[in-house]
Amino acid sequence: MENCLLLQTDFGLSDGAVSAMYGVSNRVSPTLHIYDLTHDIPPYNIWEASYRLLQTVTYWQEGTVFVSVVDPGVGSERKSVAVKLKSGQYIITPDNGTLTHVKKYIGIEEARQINENKDRLPDSYQSHTFHGRDVYAYNGARLAANQVKFEELGSKMTTSELVELPTKEAKKTDQFVEGTIDVLDIRFGSLWTNIHHELFAKLNVHYGDQVEIAIKNKEREVYKNTMKFAKSFADARIGEPLLYINSLLNLAVAINQESFSKVYNIGTGIDWSISCRKAPKIVYE
Repeated sequence: MENCLLLQTDFGLSDGAVSAMYGVSNRVSPTLHIYDLTHDIPPYNIWEASYRLLQTVTYWQEGTVFVSVVDPGVGSERKSVAVKLKSGQYIITPDNGTLTHVKKYIGIEEARQINENKDRLPDSYQSHTFHGRDVYAYNGARLAANQVKFEELGSKMTTSELVELPTKEAKKTDQFVEGTIDVLDIRFGSLWTNIHHELFAKLNVHYGDQVEIAIKNKEREVYKNTMKFAKSFADARIGEPLLYINSLLNLAVAINQESFSKVYNIGTGIDWSISCRKAPKIVYE
């Protein structure tokens, strides 16, 4: 039985690059089930590619193969790798940091370095700029179609050899919980943090309580306000900011029916930090 193949790139859909990857995969196996994770990763944004894999992979069955191609170093000495996650899925990708989040939060059971000169689409040896088609889609399709075993995809690596992007741990200090803004809920502009709901719970905040929020870009404070901790967007008025637990069970910040990131020009990554604490009750005398 064949497994599913999922594709993620920063190629967009305005030209034929993604279609070529589909074509190669279909030639490997015309019956293969091929799906898209996304092709709208911002160009060269390895961090976001890493996070979108974390957001998605464990919802697919064991044996599913993910091909992720955000590859600004194509043609350089960066490695091409295949990994098996501890949750049972496979990822084939450049070894450039794309595996950072799945390694940290899911775990990698085994890693292999693909031989780009040997294990690639036949008659593609003169092409040095489209490994997404010639190496990743080709080998991803072979693995998903059970035409090659994972153990046959090149030489074994230690997981410690894999390239990782810098990350910061969320933490609690005194009255505050602090973390980073890892990624945006792109279409709606919400800020997704790395603060897990169990860590946030240490503040003893309940739905409906007010929470003080401060956001910094490096050391510069760019936003500070008090907002409601809400169960869902329906608990806030239109245009009102709110704090909520997102689908990955992490803390998130939004404006109901507006884009928080656009209104306040907020970005993502480890340079963007957020701190929160339960707002003290105002006592009127």
